[in-house]
Amino acid sequence: MKYYIIAGEASGDLHGSRLTAALKTNDPKAEIRAWGGDLMQKEGATIVKHIRELAIMGIVQVLLKLPQIFRNFSFCHKDILDFQPDAIVLIDYSGFNLRIAKWAKKKGFKVFYFISPQIWATRAGRVEKVKKYVDRMFCVLPFEKEFYAKYAYQADYVGHPLLDIIDDAEKDIDKSALSTIKKPIIALLPGSRKQEIKAILSRMMTIVPDFPDYQFVVAVAPSVPIDLYQSILKEEKSVLLLQHQTYPLLSSAEAALVTSGTATLETALFNVPQVVCYKTGPLFYWIVRQIIKIPFISLVNIIMGKKIVEELIQKELNRERLKAEVEKILNPAVRTEMFHNYEALRKKLGEKGAAARVSQLMIDALQSKK
Repeated sequence: MKYYIIAGEASGDLHGSRLTAALKTNDPKAEIRAWGGDLMQKEGATIVKHIRELAIMGIVQVLLKLPQIFRNFSFCHKDILDFQPDAIVLIDYSGFNLRIAKWAKKKGFKVFYFISPQIWATRAGRVEKVKKYVDRMFCVLPFEKEFYAKYAYQADYVGHPLLDIIDDAEKDIDKSALSTIKKPIIALLPGSRKQEIKAILSRMMTIVPDFPDYQFVVAVAPSVPIDLYQSILKEEKSVLLLQHQTYPLLSSAEAALVTSGTATLETALFNVPQVVCYKTGPLFYWIVRQIIKIPFISLVNIIMGKKIVEELIQKELNRERLKAEVEKILNPAVRTEMFHNYEALRKKLGEKGAAARVSQLMIDALQSKK
């Protein structure tokens, strides 16, 4: 069968790569055409639009890139029509993908959604769009199935793919790139979009002089040029940059400063005490706060339904608060409590095998209609 997958961000490429591999295992004749990145391409997907072309953050960036966004929609419509897939598989990336779902459904395509858009955090009314335009929703957060049920929509909870990804990675992590580091490591994960890296990494850097006994190491996002990081680090020669080594870095770190997003969950599953950081333009943040309906921004806290990791947002992301919070997570008692909470988090996420389950559910749904 033919699958057209759309993933617009680094996390989507990661999950899309596992799904691509599972589809090819369960459907050996699968043809997969995709929007994604290097990981999906490595698993055999034909990439027609790379994620490095797609990352846009903030209202100003959206307005400036409107012509590009409209061109992307036009390209996507034509490419799908030319390919004629048996199913369109949307991965997160809701601003784009929900619009594609509407168009695709009207054109008669089967629409699957893997990793639900976070409509439970913003406008729950968008559930009506999901009900109308998405044939099957495959959720990866334990509370999402119940959320959709409240709106008379049956979603499938398939478990979180990070459980497999991280467990597999831990079996053969290569730490050789970190072998020369003699100090305990504090990892800096400033995000995967250029705009957020510019806004957040410079603030993370302010505490480097406060922890001379630790080595700060920055995880370089795969789709971001390294010279962007170098321009932010400037004369701070003590901080190291590490490319394509985020998991080895997390497996070696004593603590981490992490931009909100999937990375907060990855850090928790690697059992690394963390402080969550977020900073964006004031206008965009004001708009977001009018929309967001939940008290937390990190997946760790959202899943647990309580604050187990500190979140420093906007003005709170400053040297004084960062220094104080890092000192806390280096304290043995605080670390022990966080480890207990991480263990409870892992149990909440359920069993491994998400990609295999969702791929088989997709195949079964397509075959039952033939």
